[in-house]
Amino acid sequence: MAELLRMEHVSKCFGTFFANKDVNLCVQEGEVHTLLGENGAGKSTLMNVLVGLYQPTGGKIFYRGKEAKIASPRAAVEMGIGMVHQHFMLIDAMTGFENIVLGTKGKSALLDRAGDEAKIREIAERYGLEVDLNSRVSEMSIGMQQRVEILKALYRGADLLILDEPTAVLTDLEVEGLFKIIDSLKAEGKSVIFISHKMREVMHVSDKVTILRAGESVTTLDADKVTAQQLADLMIGHEFHESHYEKVTEAGEEVLSLEHISLNPHLKHGGLSDVSLTLHRGEILGVAGIDGNGQSQLAQVITGLATPDSGEVRIGGEGVAFYSARSFIDEGVADVPEDRNTMGLVGDMSIAENLVLKQTDSPRFSSAHGAWLKNAAIHEFAEAMREKNDIRCSSVDQSAGSLSGGNQQKVILARELEGSHSALVAVYPTRGLDVGATNFVHDAMIKERDNGCAILLISADFDEVLKLSDRIVVLFEGKVMGTYPGKDAPVKEISLAMAGK
Repeated sequence: MAELLRMEHVSKCFGTFFANKDVNLCVQEGEVHTLLGENGAGKSTLMNVLVGLYQPTGGKIFYRGKEAKIASPRAAVEMGIGMVHQHFMLIDAMTGFENIVLGTKGKSALLDRAGDEAKIREIAERYGLEVDLNSRVSEMSIGMQQRVEILKALYRGADLLILDEPTAVLTDLEVEGLFKIIDSLKAEGKSVIFISHKMREVMHVSDKVTILRAGESVTTLDADKVTAQQLADLMIGHEFHESHYEKVTEAGEEVLSLEHISLNPHLKHGGLSDVSLTLHRGEILGVAGIDGNGQSQLAQVITGLATPDSGEVRIGGEGVAFYSARSFIDEGVADVPEDRNTMGLVGDMSIAENLVLKQTDSPRFSSAHGAWLKNAAIHEFAEAMREKNDIRCSSVDQSAGSLSGGNQQKVILARELEGSHSALVAVYPTRGLDVGATNFVHDAMIKERDNGCAILLISADFDEVLKLSDRIVVLFEGKVMGTYPGKDAPVKEISLAMAGK
């Protein structure tokens, strides 16, 4: 295979902090090359340099054998480099077709709708990209939005496609579809840089793997000559040991319960129908189910973001009279939301500010009930949380939005677990996290459980549900299909229930 891309001794510095330092990467034509590293290892930064969003502090980039100065994303597109970012760059109010052709016509006001649509459909058919071009992005599933992004890059002539955490928000079925698309791209001689933390996916899809650690490239290996355990050890810099947990079979008293809750029950994949469940002190209740079967609505009701059409939520034995996030926070319900960017953090605010968002009226951090913030106390608290939770940043004063996904999740977890709470709702708590960060979150949740917290775990990762849950409830089309023990869980029965059987 011919060499397509070479990055030699590339560095990217922000102030005195090196996000990338002396990184080397070589990608061949028709190759899937995985970038593997912990959250904050510099993977996304390196790719943002490659697509012209950042300019390198040092080093050289060669594309098809010639040195390239990639001054802008447009320059990268013109060279044949496309990127599907972890957080999609689509305009919700526009259709799939409009997003794909947006910016490709230059100053021309003419749009050959029929010709452009025919070209897009030909590309979609060639690579197995099923997309409704006439639907607005806001009406599409996450999987279809991703396919629109891939189509957008291929329509612009990409020969090198960068996929940044492409499976983080996909269902298992959608992941299988993505892998088929990647196989089609390889067969056409196109190259893919695949960024992922999920070892099974890395082993399945990769030809070569380059390890990044603390911003530096450690080594490049043939995927078929290395094990997942070896990759994990190289990624974190020491031998990785996954935690294993004892299951609780006798939990404490009731903390929170849902009794015959319904919310938009006519919607099979966007509502709840007669849901009853109970959370007890010192246990993790896992919710298993294929994504889109009422999990989001369950989380909204149990954190006060949605008022049910019927039924009752009881906290500490008392029925909830008023549904709002604040009232549930006051009742001691902590929340790790499903979307850390739009629901969990204020990206433009600092890490320190995000860490005290729920305590701004506390005498510890403010005077006159929040009118005047005690910046020194906030900064001291943030530094303690940074150390305790291994939040990797240059300063607690940097914006939360500038952190890697895993470190953003650690900020949310630190904020939620430090406050006064009796229950924790954790929705997809390890989505997009590397193995080390995932283990950290799991250990933190088990510690909370052992300290008496009642935890509701909602996860699309069935293995995670099985690993952590003391009891398991299955949701299908907004209904509870059954409740099962976490210890020696009947996997076959649970799997059938997840399919509605």
